Amino acid sequence: MRIKPRLLIEHWCLFAALVWQELVLKTSTTGEFWPQLLFILLFSLAASLFARLALTLYSTRRANKLAKVVLMVVSGAVYSLEYFVYREFKLFYDLPTVVAGAGDAAKGFGGTALSLVLSPSGLLHIALFMAPAIAYAFLGRGEDLVKDGEKPLRARMFLLRDAIAIQMAAILCVSLVGTFGHSYTDQYSFQTAVTNFGLLTSLRKEVSHITMRKGFNVSFTDRDLRSAPVSEEAAAELADSAQAEVEQPVDRGPNVMPLDFEALAASTEGTWADLDHYVATLTPSSKNEMTGRFAGYNLIFITAEALSAEAIRPDTTPTLYRMATQGIQFLDYYQFDTAGTTGGECGNLFGLLPTEGGTSVKLTADHNNYFTIGNALNRLGYNGWAFHNNTYTYYDRDLTHNNLGYSNGYMGYGNGMEQWVEWQWPQSDLEMLQGTFDNLYGDPSHEPFDVYYMSVSGHSDYGLGENKMAVKNWDAVAGLPNSDPVKGYLASHIELDKGLAYLVSRLEQTGMADHTLFVISADHFPYGLDDDGPLGSLPNTSELYGYEVLTPFQRDHNRLIIWTPTLEQQEPLVVDTPTSTVDILPTLLNLFGCEWDSRLLPGRDVFSEKPPLVFSLSYDWKSALGTYYAGSGEFVPNEGAQVPEGYVEATSADVANRINYCRGVLTTDYYRHLFGDPA
Repeated sequence: MRIKPRLLIEHWCLFAALVWQELVLKTSTTGEFWPQLLFILLFSLAASLFARLALTLYSTRRANKLAKVVLMVVSGAVYSLEYFVYREFKLFYDLPTVVAGAGDAAKGFGGTALSLVLSPSGLLHIALFMAPAIAYAFLGRGEDLVKDGEKPLRARMFLLRDAIAIQMAAILCVSLVGTFGHSYTDQYSFQTAVTNFGLLTSLRKEVSHITMRKGFNVSFTDRDLRSAPVSEEAAAELADSAQAEVEQPVDRGPNVMPLDFEALAASTEGTWADLDHYVATLTPSSKNEMTGRFAGYNLIFITAEALSAEAIRPDTTPTLYRMATQGIQFLDYYQFDTAGTTGGECGNLFGLLPTEGGTSVKLTADHNNYFTIGNALNRLGYNGWAFHNNTYTYYDRDLTHNNLGYSNGYMGYGNGMEQWVEWQWPQSDLEMLQGTFDNLYGDPSHEPFDVYYMSVSGHSDYGLGENKMAVKNWDAVAGLPNSDPVKGYLASHIELDKGLAYLVSRLEQTGMADHTLFVISADHFPYGLDDDGPLGSLPNTSELYGYEVLTPFQRDHNRLIIWTPTLEQQEPLVVDTPTSTVDILPTLLNLFGCEWDSRLLPGRDVFSEKPPLVFSLSYDWKSALGTYYAGSGEFVPNEGAQVPEGYVEATSADVANRINYCRGVLTTDYYRHLFGDPA
């Protein structure tokens, strides 16, 4: 029987379009074709059959053809959008993040986005993603089951049968191949899903997640490795070196609050009850020699835009270098890139991974944010301020940052910061630090104070025609043996260093320096250094780092700074175990002697007996014994490490629990359940 070419086009056009768009996206971003291509082919075939079934409801060929063209155009637009998102941010953004950040990006970075779209590569990719719609517009005729001699109901039943069968075959295939079954189900993340199963499947799972969010329950296994004695000796040695001269016996009681989680669980249901039951199973960490070490100190906490460990240099950023090398030294620190700047702030401010992408912090705007350092110190009578030198409404910070516990509220450009900061791109951190210290909190009468800054001077792009901070500080980097993009990046961070030098000098003049603690963490790695971004294709970032960036751990390593001048008067405190952004908040709560419950934060006080464990939303993790890559299921033990039987499986389960806990807290206002309405 001869098959008509027209029927081949009509039967397979949607499948061919989806596969084409997936291949273009994968080739242009992450690569990794096997066995991922098999999954993409099966899921795309099932999706195309479901779509073809739906489109047969259009009763004429003309209507059917028009519907197919529209569907291919919409699909091409979505794939184009994700391509440009990946090219700019080196990540795929899920639906909530794209929707939440679209307006802000259009206002704040419209020029950058337009330049990406209108570049030769951008125009080529738009043409490639739209090619199926253009080809079908010329070659297709549309389907009409009646005129083609088929019985419509029977034909549709066959389509439905085939679509369901292929979808089930795809899921079965995924479950049988290595660790991919976990990344499709209990260890799902949007990033790994796009790489492994394609954008279409990932978007389908995202829509399912969003529609089910209001009624979802988190699930936990009965694993708690936070009580495992993996690195007690190292932790004890570190803490002992901090206060060898302690005269009073050290209180080593548990860091807990008078909360009966089993009783709380019995009083509610759903996710809150699940969270209560989970927390009740956890072992708290203990107080230690560093508990209350900085009680009563002022705090200046800075989320530094795109800061990297390699931007901290003795020649270009001497103040940052002084703080990093003469304070508490964190030598194995990670700030995982998850949802851009707002994702980094989620970890820094809330001690939680941003499981809800770009909406994670926005969800907290009306929550009881009991465990932020702002709220904790506010309960101790601190004066608090939060500042940003870009548009104050960006990412809805006018809503979220007024709910962080800072008693004097939040100020950005547009509600006060314009008094001291010139409007340019990017704005000057030096001007922000000067203006706010001199005019708002830099008087001893305001002590103790608690100040938070979200900086912007280090933001991309780093060309001299695009970055005013790079232009301003170019002379300091002109002679360096680096490419111009790397020089521009280093020059932009000189502005933050100048601001820090100013603050330290003014604090010394006012007599406040010796009881003021600085905490500085990045929001993400410098993703704006490179035009594209698959691991292994980051030439400028690799130049900056001094090695080819091949893994997320290599890309997202960073440097956490905790410094005050008094630390320079003792032997250096070195934290060489793995730490990450979620460890900042519990460590600060312990250092400031706040009342807190260590079971309620997924990170750890780094001076406690708890074993180190850093983890990302991709379910990768690193401990004192080795590194686990969830995508491949590979565990790489550290040299000489003795890995107990079942350790990898138990730690992976623990990581999944912690991620689920982050999701539960962010989406259900869990602390309101525990502590009631905020005071």
